[in-house]
Amino acid sequence: MSEGYKIRDQTLPHFVTATVVDWVDVFTRKNYRDIVVGCLYFCIKEKAMILYGYVIMSNHIHMVVQSGDGELSDLLRDFKKFTATKIIEKIKSDPESRRGGVGAF
Repeated sequence: MSEGYKIRDQTLPHFVTATVVDWVDVFTRKNYRDIVVGCLYFCIKEKAMILYGYVIMSNHIHMVVQSGDGELSDLLRDFKKFTATKIIEKIKSDPESRRGGVGAF
């Protein structure tokens, strides 16, 4: 697995992209987008996240973010882990299929 970009100055704002494993289109569903937004608000309130802007795409999120306590790497790690855990829990508790269901032929 690639180590990715190394944040050299933890105190400055950064443009960050977080992707879904295998680029699966998870965020086409509103309930999963809502989880991401809720996790962002949680990090703003509880983790000193300074969020300048974000956009949620079908399989990734872009954001301009800064850590109020100077630990951006830790903040991003915690955000991604917390968000992934919540989404996986939701997928397991509310299973769905893109095949079949209401309106399917």
